[in-house]
Amino acid sequence: MQYNIHLPYYNETFLYGYGFGIRSLFSPLSLTACQKAGEKLSSVNGQPVHEMAGPFSNMNGYCYFILGILVLAAGYFTYGRVLERIFRPDASRQTPAVACTDGVDYVVMPRWRVFLIQLLNIAGLGPIFGAVMGVLYGPAALLWIVFGCILGGMAHDYFSGMISLRHKGENLPEILGRYLGSQAQWISRAVCIVFSVLVGVVFAVGPAAILSPMTGWSVSAWVWIIFGYYFLATILPIQAIMGKVYPLFSVALIIMVMGILGVMLLAPFADFMPAWMHLPRMEVLPDLDFFHNRHPADFPLFPVMFITIACGAVSGFHATQSPLMARCLKTEREGLPVFGGAMITEGIIAFIWAAAALTFYGSPEALGGATANGKAPALAIQTISESWMGSVGSILVMIGVVILPISTGDGALRVTRLMIADCFKLSQEQLSRRLMIAIPLFAAAIAVSSMDYAVIWQYFGWANQLLAAATLWAVSIYLRSKKRCCWPAAAPAAFLSLVVFQYLFSSPEMCGFSEEASLIASALLTAVIGVLCLFRGSGLEKAEEPSL
Repeated sequence: MQYNIHLPYYNETFLYGYGFGIRSLFSPLSLTACQKAGEKLSSVNGQPVHEMAGPFSNMNGYCYFILGILVLAAGYFTYGRVLERIFRPDASRQTPAVACTDGVDYVVMPRWRVFLIQLLNIAGLGPIFGAVMGVLYGPAALLWIVFGCILGGMAHDYFSGMISLRHKGENLPEILGRYLGSQAQWISRAVCIVFSVLVGVVFAVGPAAILSPMTGWSVSAWVWIIFGYYFLATILPIQAIMGKVYPLFSVALIIMVMGILGVMLLAPFADFMPAWMHLPRMEVLPDLDFFHNRHPADFPLFPVMFITIACGAVSGFHATQSPLMARCLKTEREGLPVFGGAMITEGIIAFIWAAAALTFYGSPEALGGATANGKAPALAIQTISESWMGSVGSILVMIGVVILPISTGDGALRVTRLMIADCFKLSQEQLSRRLMIAIPLFAAAIAVSSMDYAVIWQYFGWANQLLAAATLWAVSIYLRSKKRCCWPAAAPAAFLSLVVFQYLFSSPEMCGFSEEASLIASALLTAVIGVLCLFRGSGLEKAEEPSL
């Protein structure tokens, strides 16, 4: 099937991301468990739930919702420990923050603060907007968020963050250059720099468009104000703004999500709650049809859904942000809670919002109507918030919709400065050196902010996914060179590569091959890349880890 991503919401000024999906992994065991739990939990005075009207008529959906969150949390404590044992962090080894402290980028900060900054850097609006748009494909998106986050996202974020930690906090292009070769390094530098600038620009224009009607100020005025904040956050020491403001923003994000979570957990019991709580009477996840593509525009689930849900599953953008925090950790043992923990937290946020959208609208088709004809996901999110949390809660949510992209944008531009500095081997301790990079960088960003994103953003998710695949292949080479199990990185790398090539070959905007031909070509090319990467890993006696 040929497809063309020209829906209005793909042209909005927010990054919706991508993901790689596992269509039916969750089905037999989890649904059976939910059904059995539902039989025990869903009777009132001996009357079966299915014979009753009201919110208790679908306890399977409610149980699935709870189970999904529990599986995500359990994934951190189980699979996360597996990843940690594979990498083997050394608590006695000096970290870059300790050995290379400069008071600007290399600064030791408390673990809780680093975690909150990392969460906000990688999350932003991705796990909210991307999750809501991903549910258009149906409940299959919920499966991907759960298993993609655990098996793909946590491995991607943890390993990439830890490898950066082992290499003096190097940025992603330098890491890719070490393990994929110099050509990959220069290509990734160009992609990452352009990628990060676009993130910063888009996450300035988007909030400006929201703030303009609320304040009466023009969009351009708000863009200049936001860019002014970006500039300060980019050139000042990391603890001056990001270290102090980001934790507060992260707490606001968590409170916002906890409000939505609380409503969904209590919704089946709304009739038994005090009236002052104003809980809606509704069914949680009334639609559990995991096996059919439900997209209103009939976009194919594979690979397009996997280019729609990024944050909350796997996102190459995360690997560009992790070096910022790799330069702030006190010990290597903090890597799993910071990198892996932030990823799992983001996955929980995405799962809650995806479930909330499907619960509120009842079906992907109804949600599609709420987001069609140029309506941004922000409108659907605002509607959900006002209905469930009242005016105060809605204000909190919309503040988050403004703050979160801004916090992602300034992180993206800060890491762009560091990437450029690495390219030219420029020390960043002196303010003049930081201004030397920041001034032309922001001049370019301001120029780009006036461009039309209708075409650019059609390929943005694809580029993000390509970056994630490259990162995981580099991780595989690293692990292989250390004679450790590389499959936790190689398996998702292969899947992401298949998604990337399938979109490249089948999209009419790119190659336009038939679905069968593109799938064969994608599989062959993925296999060749996999063999070459694993062979390269076995050929490296030992991955060089510079002494600190």
